[in-house]
Amino acid sequence: MYKVIGAFQSRVLRVLWTLEELGEPYEHDPAPPRSEAVLALNPAGKIPILIDGDAVLTDSVAICTYLADKHGKLTFPAGTVERARQDSFTQFGVDELDGALWTAAKNSFVHPEEVRVPEIKAVCRLEFSRALETLEARLGEGPYLMGETFTIADIITGHCSGWALAAKFDLPKEGPLYAYFKRLRERPAFQRLLARARAAS
Repeated sequence: MYKVIGAFQSRVLRVLWTLEELGEPYEHDPAPPRSEAVLALNPAGKIPILIDGDAVLTDSVAICTYLADKHGKLTFPAGTVERARQDSFTQFGVDELDGALWTAAKNSFVHPEEVRVPEIKAVCRLEFSRALETLEARLGEGPYLMGETFTIADIITGHCSGWALAAKFDLPKEGPLYAYFKRLRERPAFQRLLARARAAS
């Protein structure tokens, strides 16, 4: 059984969502960043952490990619054009969506108050808005980023949409992206994950 370490309200959600989609059993320890349990496994103090036997893996994208490749689901095979396109969407989510959200978070509550630059949050909102415009243009007919196939790229992007809501970033209230994000939230695996999170709170 896999063990996932990290609080729900973080990128840990991506790993848990991936495991729910795969239907793999797991144990979850909601330890916060830089806690004793986390620092013992990752000197950076960051979450998520996945334990698979003797292996300790960090970074949400690396973990999700590992799980998808290992189980042959939620991904296209390495070395294919489809995988390159999928990876392009994953990297877009990390660079353009996650990047803007994380920079805003660091300047809201992560960094010590004396080094925060609150003004940068306006730039983050602008960058995020522009990224959504690009995402809508790239989405095509859907229903998912890679057409009919749901992949970890959708998990990364879907997580960013939820993060954006929590951070009060603007999301579309209608149109293709609104429908896409709604589709992601309605997936049974995501609903199971929400139920777990509510039960743990």
